[in-house]
Amino acid sequence: MRKEEKHEVVSALVDRLKASGNFYITDTSSLSVAKINNIRRKCFENQIGMQVVKNTLIRKALEQLDGDVAPLFEVLKGSSSIMFSTNANAPAKLIKELRKGKEEKPVLKAAYVESAVFIGDNQLEALVNLKSKEQLIGEIIGLLQSPAKNVISALSSGGNKLAGIVKTLQEREG
Repeated sequence: MRKEEKHEVVSALVDRLKASGNFYITDTSSLSVAKINNIRRKCFENQIGMQVVKNTLIRKALEQLDGDVAPLFEVLKGSSSIMFSTNANAPAKLIKELRKGKEEKPVLKAAYVESAVFIGDNQLEALVNLKSKEQLIGEIIGLLQSPAKNVISALSSGGNKLAGIVKTLQEREG
């Protein structure tokens, strides 16, 4: 690969990394072409981009990102592929799904999610359980609305009871 081509690959990689905001570095070495193609197909179905890139090019792209990505450099050994997604935990769920049964790969080397760095395959479960920003906002809104709904419900039911009592008393007097 010529120097110009490498520069183009790094530039395109930087654009994808910035656009997605979340990416996972995985090890898919020793998998057959059929298994890699299956992973690519499932990534496409789940709106996850996947690209196999040389570690030196990944490192050059990471160096151009804002934030502390230095811990990711230590995992850039062996064969590496990158999964890109706007959904923070979609790649983690896909990796877990792909590893059901006897499969041990893809192995999670590292993940960069919302400016947080996760190193090692042992972080997969934590990444699967991550909630998206939208889910967290929805939960907070639900929690904030709950007390107001309870007060309104109590007032409206209390008003109905009070109206019922007044009506009953009027009927007794009449």
